[in-house]
Amino acid sequence: MKKITIILFLSIFFSVAANAGSDGANVLSKNKPESVKDCFESVNRGIFGFNQFLDNVIFEPVARGYRYIPSPIRIGTGNAVSNLSILITVPNNLLQGNIKEAGVNTLRFVVNTTVGILGIFDPAAAFGFEKKEKEDYGQTLGAWGVGPGCYLILPVLGPSTVRDTVGTVATFVGGDPWYNVTTRNDTSYFKESDYYGTRITGGIDYRAKNIDSFDSLEQNSIDFYASIRSLYLQDRQQKILNSKKITDTMDDSDWEEIESN
Repeated sequence: MKKITIILFLSIFFSVAANAGSDGANVLSKNKPESVKDCFESVNRGIFGFNQFLDNVIFEPVARGYRYIPSPIRIGTGNAVSNLSILITVPNNLLQGNIKEAGVNTLRFVVNTTVGILGIFDPAAAFGFEKKEKEDYGQTLGAWGVGPGCYLILPVLGPSTVRDTVGTVATFVGGDPWYNVTTRNDTSYFKESDYYGTRITGGIDYRAKNIDSFDSLEQNSIDFYASIRSLYLQDRQQKILNSKKITDTMDDSDWEEIESN
C-alpha cells in the first residue's frame, strides 16, 4: 500500500499525467464542465496553493534545467515515455469497444519498441500507424456513462474529479502493465527504479514543455485556480467524447502537452 501511495503521488502529477458510446454522450451532455460541482472548493484551493509552492521550488526549476538538454535527446525522451503510455491506452481502447484503435496502438507499440529502439524513434508513423489519442480508465468510465462527480485537487497530483481519481486507482491495481512488470511482480528483467525513473522523467519532460503556457495562463488569469479548473474539465469532457475541438489556450494534443516547444 505504501508503494502504491508513493507511485500515486509521483506519477499522477507527472502524467496528468482522449469514442464515447451513446450512453456516455448523454451523461456528458448533462454534465458540462461548468456544471461539475466544486464541492470542496475551500479545501481544494488550499491544496492548490500547496501544489503551487512545490512547483515553484522543485518542479519548475528542474524542468527549466531540463530544457538545456539538446532537443534531439528531449524529443527522444518524450517519444519513449509516450510509447509506454500505449500500454494503458490499449486496454482502454478495448474496454470502450474501439478495436481498430487498439490494433493500431498495439502495432505502434511493437514497431516503436523494437525498430524504434524502446520508443525513442517513431518509425510506426512511417509505416502508416499514425499516433492515436491517449486513453485512460477515467475516460473509459466517462464513456460508459459514469458522471464526473465533484471536482478535486489532489496533493501533488493536481486536478481531478471523483471519477478520474477512481480511474487513477484502477491504473495501479493491475491496470498498468508497465507497473506490473517493474514493481508489482518479481521479474528478473526490470526493477522498481525503472518504473519510477520513467514516470519522473515523463513528468519533467511534460513540465518543461509547458513552462511558457502555464506562466502565460497564470499571468493573464484573474483567478488562476478557476482557470485551471475550467481548462481541466473542458479537456476531460472533450477527450471522453473524442472531440477534435481545441480548448482555449490549448492545442489539440493533450492536457499533459498544452504546448510543445
